[in-house]
Amino acid sequence: MTKTQVFGHKNPDMDTVASAVAASYLLNQQGEDTQAMAQGEPNAETKFALEHFQLDPLPISQSCETPQVVLVDHNEAAQSVDNLDDVQVTHIYDHHKFSFSNSTPLYIVAKPWGSVSTIMYFEFKQAGIEIPAKIAGLMASGLISDTLLLKSPTTTDWDRQALPELAKLAGEDDINAYGMAMLKAGTDLSTRSDKDILDGDAKSFDMGGHQFRIGQVNTVDIDEVLARKAGLTAAMKEEGYEDFLLVITDILNSNSKALYLGDAPEQIEAAFKNKLVDGVLDLPGVVSRKKQVVPPLEGQF
Repeated sequence: MTKTQVFGHKNPDMDTVASAVAASYLLNQQGEDTQAMAQGEPNAETKFALEHFQLDPLPISQSCETPQVVLVDHNEAAQSVDNLDDVQVTHIYDHHKFSFSNSTPLYIVAKPWGSVSTIMYFEFKQAGIEIPAKIAGLMASGLISDTLLLKSPTTTDWDRQALPELAKLAGEDDINAYGMAMLKAGTDLSTRSDKDILDGDAKSFDMGGHQFRIGQVNTVDIDEVLARKAGLTAAMKEEGYEDFLLVITDILNSNSKALYLGDAPEQIEAAFKNKLVDGVLDLPGVVSRKKQVVPPLEGQF
């Protein structure tokens, strides 16, 4: 039986899946016994990358079935496996703020870089372990997804260094063309329900006593998503969160608008220094939830 499972956060995105696969392979090469897992179905971007690099989706579970667990791309209990308190965390690889406490020593790599895939790339380099081509492709995909092809304000020089090197290892001669194709694959919302759009990339936060749910969806046409406003708002109400903000991001023009449902509209307006119009907030230049959405909300609440 495997000794340790490797999990990313709930509602797994491309970087979570890639970093889980990378961390598991790296640790196994170092003598550990691990298995990469996911807490949900792969999103459209991830399906595109898995098919492109001819890899199978990860096994799915909401609970860790081994005595030990490795966490990638998250450290908050609300985003982790349901039985986190019952297992031993041995490693964390993350690029988010930390709110983790533990009673036993563990290995932590936390860097303010654009993706955990970037972090894992340099972990491989430090260990002197070669990255297989297919895993390098997944890692490049995770990096592209989280940095919007190096256009996000979360992008660092480390990401800019890692992407071409991962592309070379993966055998991708035109990583920009591949990256744009992958990002566009994630913007086809025609077959997704309103609930799927809300939950596809959503995280929960406690901000000054407010239970916030912040979702994000990428598109090439913001108005096309807002045309579904009535259905999205109804789905938000069914979710039952005190405050729900859906950030709708135009990946081609690096702008966003947000659909808000909650009881604190004045604070939302103050946080982003803009007015809500029929529940919609204009967010020019905003593409990163982690760097451009969460901090002003935390500052306000």
